[in-house]
Amino acid sequence: MPKKLKILTWHTHGSYLYYLTQSPHDFYVLSKPDRPPGYGGRHGHIPWGDNVIDMPVDRVKDEQFDCILFQDDDQYLKDQHIYLTEDQRRLPKIYLEHDTPREHPTDMPHPVDDPSILLVHVTPFNALMWDNRRTPTRIIEHGVVVPDDARYDGGRPRGLAVVNHLARRGRRLGGDVYRRVHEKVPLELAGMGADEMPGGVGEVLHAQLPAFMAQYRFFFNPIRYTSLGLAVIEAMMVGLPVVALATTEMATVIDNGVSGYADTDIDKLIEHMHRLLADPREARALGDNGRRYALERFGIRRFADDWDAAFRLVTQ
Repeated sequence: MPKKLKILTWHTHGSYLYYLTQSPHDFYVLSKPDRPPGYGGRHGHIPWGDNVIDMPVDRVKDEQFDCILFQDDDQYLKDQHIYLTEDQRRLPKIYLEHDTPREHPTDMPHPVDDPSILLVHVTPFNALMWDNRRTPTRIIEHGVVVPDDARYDGGRPRGLAVVNHLARRGRRLGGDVYRRVHEKVPLELAGMGADEMPGGVGEVLHAQLPAFMAQYRFFFNPIRYTSLGLAVIEAMMVGLPVVALATTEMATVIDNGVSGYADTDIDKLIEHMHRLLADPREARALGDNGRRYALERFGIRRFADDWDAAFRLVTQ
């Protein structure tokens, strides 16, 4: 059997970390006593596997690892020089870029400019838009898994959006888009800080989210500019038809009129939502098509295998 690797990383995005740790390796996740953002370690409501190990920052220098997986600028630019030994800093490294470039959509140079590091992008769109400079790149598209009993019901004649802290995150995450649609369509919002927006129903625990989403008639993604959200893929896996802005990677995920609706015209999206509310059969048919596509493109086995291959590549 191939060697099981010891990967040091950070708790940057909890849901992504859960799916990442389906790879056949041990993940040592940095933590601080008060569990601040980015240093949560093995913590919270997510059902972590035995291969997820809490790694207090004051013990990192005493451990041996095979690979360092960065997921944020400060981790790469600052943390490695604070918490790692000189020998640990010479280990194989991967930088996982979760986001689209912020300062400029096409001309922003990535902070990593190092031929010895592998830069992993989570969507082809992100890889296209970043200026990756000298750093070798690889695309590993998302992979998710939902409980077998979480399947589309659609009996709640409303739409659902899932975005954390939408009220605070401005136009990029589409808070204004959500408010505009909410005025004309029965629509609810789940996520951290959801009660700060009209229709907010609060945070739903990760393990419970698929079954919760399955009650709604459709899923709405109001986000203008970011990576492809895991909640969108989870909704597709359950069988919800997705209505979304046709921006970033979303334009390649939704087949209009087949698995949902994607458009840059918000009024057209509102028309589609009203039709789905009036026609449960169409909603179910679109959702079934979306689920088949999501299983093919975003299956957890492919995702875990892609990450295993990346870890093997840098540590060979």
